[in-house]
Amino acid sequence: MIKDVGAEWVILGHSERRNVFGENDQLIGEKVEHALQEGLNVIACIGELLEERESGKTTEVVFRQTQVISKHVKDWSKMVLAYEPVWAIGTGKTASPQQAQEVHQQLRQWFSENVSPQIAETIRIIYGGSVTANNAKELATQNDVDGFLVGGASLKPEFVQIVNARQ
Repeated sequence: MIKDVGAEWVILGHSERRNVFGENDQLIGEKVEHALQEGLNVIACIGELLEERESGKTTEVVFRQTQVISKHVKDWSKMVLAYEPVWAIGTGKTASPQQAQEVHQQLRQWFSENVSPQIAETIRIIYGGSVTANNAKELATQNDVDGFLVGGASLKPEFVQIVNARQ
């Protein structure tokens, strides 16, 4: 159906699918593989719950999610990874620019060690936890934040400020 309407990208692994519909890491990995086989580009979402963040398990969670996804990817040029801390989606909370940078940098290191240094340099890792016109500019200054996955703010007039945040 996605291809029938002319779309070229699909978002998989979003927190609502994981936490509301109970989609586990393995199912998301299989969906990623299927979407890629069907010629779609994939934005794969990863992120931790508030209790996982507070108990110091952020990297454990996002590395586990990324590992499962990576087993199903042959062509990384068709992939974008979206770090979306679940505790920051729809709550009005957002990771500080430093928190976002730290996780993105750790993900690049994970890719370097587990996939390849070239993929670590080229994969787009975007941030998607309550991005707004107020925080986009500072988030965009972080070295390893390659862009944003924007939810509700995309429906507001100030969305143009988010689009222009890196300029």
